[in-house]
Amino acid sequence: MGNDTARSAGMLTRRSFLAGSAVSLGALGLAGCATPEGMTLAEAQKVYGPVPDKKFAIPAVDVTKVSPKYFRATVPYETKEAVGTIIVDPANYYVYRIEEDGKATRYGANVGRDGFRWNGDAYVGRKSEWATWTPPREMIKRQPEAAKWAGGMPGGLDNPLGARTLHLYQNGSYTLYTIYATTDPETIGSGITSGCVGLLTQDMIELYDKTPVKTKVVVLPA
Repeated sequence: MGNDTARSAGMLTRRSFLAGSAVSLGALGLAGCATPEGMTLAEAQKVYGPVPDKKFAIPAVDVTKVSPKYFRATVPYETKEAVGTIIVDPANYYVYRIEEDGKATRYGANVGRDGFRWNGDAYVGRKSEWATWTPPREMIKRQPEAAKWAGGMPGGLDNPLGARTLHLYQNGSYTLYTIYATTDPETIGSGITSGCVGLLTQDMIELYDKTPVKTKVVVLPA
């Protein structure tokens, strides 16, 4: 974007797209880490610094807009789930990747807003880098400004799905829910979406790179 006003408008647009699709998605009835003490601000500025990605240069996160409790961390986590499993804890705004020796990598997240949270087991059915985003028809009816993307919004920094996306499936069918990359740090630790889960881009890239297709995803009750 060319100026702060334009960038703010872009952020609001991304948020409205993510939140505005709630009715169309509906409630589907689906059932490098820090120490546990967390990162210092200086450490976070390095971890969440700019990333020279292949298609688009990813800017640094303004970490002052994120509570330090949501910075990436390695934490104790006892579970019977296999190493690599992703566990979403929407009540506390965290996503965990299960590691060995009773540990997990923990990421701060945004989650579905009240009325659009879900829980149950799913799996990563496919992965996308700089995915095309297509607004549902129901959303276009409610938000006519989205009509210009009826044929699909190309991947990019302003695309709601961001740099990396894990698409969640159940029984061979796409749930319409995703774990995606957000460039809006102030959304971490809040419920703003229609059930999708957003991580800071730098966290999402790490999780994406470690997560193969067919990885189990467990979404806990909120």
